[in-house]
Amino acid sequence: MAQVKSGDTIKVHYHGKLTSGETFDSSAGREPLEFEVGSGMVIKGFDEGVTGMTVGEKKTINIPFNEAYGPRNPEMIIEMPKDRFPKDMEIAVGMPLGMSDQNGQQFQVTIVEIKEEAVMLDANHPLAGQDLIFDLELVEIAGASPLIIMP
Repeated sequence: MAQVKSGDTIKVHYHGKLTSGETFDSSAGREPLEFEVGSGMVIKGFDEGVTGMTVGEKKTINIPFNEAYGPRNPEMIIEMPKDRFPKDMEIAVGMPLGMSDQNGQQFQVTIVEIKEEAVMLDANHPLAGQDLIFDLELVEIAGASPLIIMP
């Protein structure tokens, strides 16, 4: 029976949980996740976790934060003056906001504190610093990427 290897395109159902047991994502009720193993489309620990699985196999993998979204970076906490927000905008702790950097790259921040003259924004990935647990079920190995051989 075929086993998943780097370069294969696969379909997998997953249920992602934090170590507290809280679900943060799941493919339940949706199409399975399809990706090419080893291409960087998913976090490193997920790639490594599906490697060697066979179709129909179920397993649980534990991914330490360093193989997931990395550690929380205190330098990713940004202080933004309140006058940079629209006057009629209601802001609240926990509220997600979309921002863009000087290169036009879009990223999400979360309001973590509201001060007298400023708002503290956290630009860390919401799962940074978290160890993750995934229940996996391999649905299909769609095949390997074609090799291109140059003359």
